[in-house]
Amino acid sequence: MALGRKGSRRIVVDSTTYRWRLRRRPTYFQALAWTPCQFAVEQADVVGTTLVVTTDQPHPGNWFRRDAKPVLPSDVAKTIQLALREGWTPRDPGSPFHLDLSAGFTPSP
Repeated sequence: MALGRKGSRRIVVDSTTYRWRLRRRPTYFQALAWTPCQFAVEQADVVGTTLVVTTDQPHPGNWFRRDAKPVLPSDVAKTIQLALREGWTPRDPGSPFHLDLSAGFTPSP
């Protein structure tokens, strides 16, 4: 699975360039604040494993205006470093690497 270039943002972490993307519109379950926000990361210009991160925040576009912290580039950089320590190898082909940081997320009733 590769990220589309349109809508993705560039970030450099430890002298390696990555692209990351957050869905502009939430999925139905994210819009209801039943599931947390997710974003994807991949190494730029390399076909390899995509990192899929599940946050502990609702999607900023949820329909209930539930408080949602935006995903900042600094958060993405920290998450990339954590995923690399956890065993993500962005240059190797394979299935997406899932990093679940959703502990503490409480869905809307």
